[in-house]
Amino acid sequence: MAASSLRRAVVPFSATASRVLARKSVGAFVAATRKPTKAPECTPGVEVFLSHRGVDTKSSVAGLLYDRLVQMNVRPFLDNRSMEPGDKLYECIDEGIRQSKVGVVIFSRRYCDSVFCLHELAMMVEANKKLIPVFCDVKPSDLVVLGDPAAHSPEDLKRYNRAIAEARRTVGLNFDSENGNWSELVSRTANIVLKCLEEEKSRRRSSH
Repeated sequence: MAASSLRRAVVPFSATASRVLARKSVGAFVAATRKPTKAPECTPGVEVFLSHRGVDTKSSVAGLLYDRLVQMNVRPFLDNRSMEPGDKLYECIDEGIRQSKVGVVIFSRRYCDSVFCLHELAMMVEANKKLIPVFCDVKPSDLVVLGDPAAHSPEDLKRYNRAIAEARRTVGLNFDSENGNWSELVSRTANIVLKCLEEEKSRRRSSH
């Protein structure tokens, strides 16, 4: 379109138009992450994927759990610890989920208002990954898709709600950050992860 045409086509930018653009942007992101790609180099042999809302838990339970798992010779994936400058963010995240055997989902108050977190959760559920929910300052019944529903396509809303329902039905760890013991939470979660990985290895050996 010519510049002159663009000037003539100026229209008021309504709230509805904003929601439509947001929905298209989210849809484009999800579609892009579903495209088959070569396995990124940032995800060699991932065993555990850590899904979390960065602003809530990156500097607390997520980072502490990552360090503990590494000490136990487990290969975890945590976005800011597993990737280097120049890595493709969405490709690395999706490949990390595909390779993982276990998914630790750290639910926090703002987890469900992130489309990236919801996508990670939905992808893990759809891939039948072993889920270990950690409810940090939030109850399972509090888990709902937050924000403007119009920002998500109907298909994605169904995916997210199915994944949230699955997480609600899964026994997890409840944690109160004000009164709980962080070290105990990290140790218990790491031990559960290790047990799940050992059970997975035993199943594979028995199937051969």
